[in-house]
Amino acid sequence: MSLVQQSSPHAHGARPTSRVMLVVILTTLPGLVAQTWFFGWGNLINVVWCVLLALGAEAAMLKLRHKPVAFFLRDNTAAVTGLLLGLSLPQFAPWWVSAVAVISAIILAKQLYGGLGANPFNPAMVGYALVLVSFPVAMTTNWAGAVTLPDAPGFGETLNTIFGGQQAAIDAWTMATPLDEYKHKIASHTAAEVLQHPTFGTGVAQGWEWVNGAFLLGGLALVALRIITWHIPVSLLTALGLMSLAFGSNADQYAPLSLHLLAGGTMLGAFFIATDPVSAATSHQGKLIYGACIGVLIYTIRSWGNYPDAVAFSVLLMNFAVPFIDHYTPPRTYGHHKPRRGIPGKAG
Repeated sequence: MSLVQQSSPHAHGARPTSRVMLVVILTTLPGLVAQTWFFGWGNLINVVWCVLLALGAEAAMLKLRHKPVAFFLRDNTAAVTGLLLGLSLPQFAPWWVSAVAVISAIILAKQLYGGLGANPFNPAMVGYALVLVSFPVAMTTNWAGAVTLPDAPGFGETLNTIFGGQQAAIDAWTMATPLDEYKHKIASHTAAEVLQHPTFGTGVAQGWEWVNGAFLLGGLALVALRIITWHIPVSLLTALGLMSLAFGSNADQYAPLSLHLLAGGTMLGAFFIATDPVSAATSHQGKLIYGACIGVLIYTIRSWGNYPDAVAFSVLLMNFAVPFIDHYTPPRTYGHHKPRRGIPGKAG
C-alpha cells in the first residue's frame, strides 16, 4: 500500500483547496445578486464569460505544460480568478476586454510562474490592472447606472451590447461610478452640489452601498468559517478609515469616509482580493502590516492619483512587498514559543 509522505505538523481534517475555493465562490453570491439587482445583467454575464475563459485558458496551459488537466481544474482556483474579474469589470465591458483580462491573469500572472502557489501577484488584479491601463475608455465608460433589475436593459439587450458591440443602444444606461464622479467634480463644485448627481441617489451611493454590504456579509462568513482570518480586512478598512478621517475631513475637497467604504470595490477588495492566500503576507503580524498598507495606498491613489478606485494597484504594489514583510515578520515555527526575528547572525 502506498502512503502519502507529508511533513509535520500532521493536522487532521484539513480542507482541500477545491473546497476552500468553492466556499469563496458561494460567499460572493450575495454580492453578485446585489450587483444584478441594482445594475442589471452585466456582471452576471461577465462572471459566466470570465469563468469559462479562465477554465479554458487554464486547461490549455496545463496541456502545454504536460500537467494533468482535470486534476488541476478541480481545485477551482481558475474559476475564482474568473469570478473576481467578472465581479470587478464594468457591467457593459466589451467581451474582448474581459478576454484580455482573464487570459492575462491565467497565463501571464499564474501559469508562467508555475501555477498555483508559485504566483507572486494576485492574478485577477494583474488582469484588471492591465486592461485598465491599456483600454481606459472601455474601462471607464461602460459602468451601468443604478436602476433595479425590472427597469434595467433586458438580458438579451445586455448580451448583445457585450458581445455584439451595440454600444449606442446602451449609452443612456451608463454612468460614471460614484468615486469617479466625486473625484472629478469636487474641484469645481461643493460637496452638496456633487451629491445631487443621480449616481449618489438618496443614500451614500445609489446601489453601491447594498453591493458593498452584500460583499461584507460574504466576507464575514469567510471569517466565521475560518477560510480567511480577520487581520487583512480589519487592518485595511481601519487604515482606509483613519486616512479618510485624517486627510478628508473637508467634504468639499475629498470624498467622505462613507464613499470610500461603500461606493467602490472596497469590501470586495478587503475580503476577497487582498486575502488571496498565495500572494498575501503569511503571519498574523505580517497580514496586519500588509492590509494596513493596502488601505493607505487605496486612499492615497483615490485622493491624489488618477484612478478613482485603486484597489487593484494597491494590492499589486503590496504584493511586491510581501517577501520583505514575510522576512521580518515570520510566523512561530511549530513547536517553538516565539518566532525567529531579526537579521541572521546579528544579536537582538
